[in-house]
Amino acid sequence: MGYTPDPAAAGLRTRRTHTVGILIPDIANPFFPPILRGIESVLTEAGYTAISANTDNDADRARDALDRFAARRVDGLVLATAVRGEPLLARLRALGVPAVLVNRTVGAGGIPAVLSDDAAGIGLAVNHLADLGHAAIGHVAGPQRYSTGAARRAGFHTALKARGLPARRESIVSARSYEIAAGARAARTLLDAFPKLTAIVAANDLLALGCYDELKRRRLACPRDVSVTGFNDMPFADRFAPPLTTVRVPHRMMGGEAARLLLEAIANPGTPAREIRLAPELVVRGSTAPPARRSLKG
Repeated sequence: MGYTPDPAAAGLRTRRTHTVGILIPDIANPFFPPILRGIESVLTEAGYTAISANTDNDADRARDALDRFAARRVDGLVLATAVRGEPLLARLRALGVPAVLVNRTVGAGGIPAVLSDDAAGIGLAVNHLADLGHAAIGHVAGPQRYSTGAARRAGFHTALKARGLPARRESIVSARSYEIAAGARAARTLLDAFPKLTAIVAANDLLALGCYDELKRRRLACPRDVSVTGFNDMPFADRFAPPLTTVRVPHRMMGGEAARLLLEAIANPGTPAREIRLAPELVVRGSTAPPARRSLKG
């Protein structure tokens, strides 16, 4: 007869709106849409509507979006924007809205989180390069304000040590953001300080693309002169020139698990926070090869 339920009216009775707010740091980054799809798929099946907001990695925009979500009385939040020592933690506690972190942690605060095993993933890349014969390996690290950047940098140190390879101070440069231009700038600094390197482990695929740009600027070929690995296996990484060897993260699964954790927290307030780490896998493509004679000579 054309009747449709009024969720706002139902919410007055149940004190729930069946809406969830999602904060995304950069919707233009190909890493995040599959995570968003995973979140929405699980929430839709459970009868929830997802509302997303893009923050462009801006703390003020994140705070404003959080307040707008609170004004809409969302039942829960999924945050892909968290930084270490997250300044919004106090605001989250004051709102009393269940929240789950995805892809990142804040190091404290008792918030459930779903993320990849970043250190293990970087270890896969380092071991692959070492197996090919590389000993002079550099790392374009992610921003250290994010748990992903810190964990992958620490994983790089651990993996080098495990393989008996030197961890030089000049072999690591942290990018200022997870963007192509930032990756190119970091690769420039890295190559200036460590010109004898034969391989670069980049903390994500966009940073790896930046490394490609800097190698091209120097008229160095990948992988003939310098091998490059990425992290995330974002869409179209297999179409890069050369196709990128990278660490695959199960993006959609990550989003789905985050949504399930949130639904659990909504249904059972006070449930102890838990962390789910998903196992990454290495995808070998054309950007890695044994070190060339020219590169070994420095």
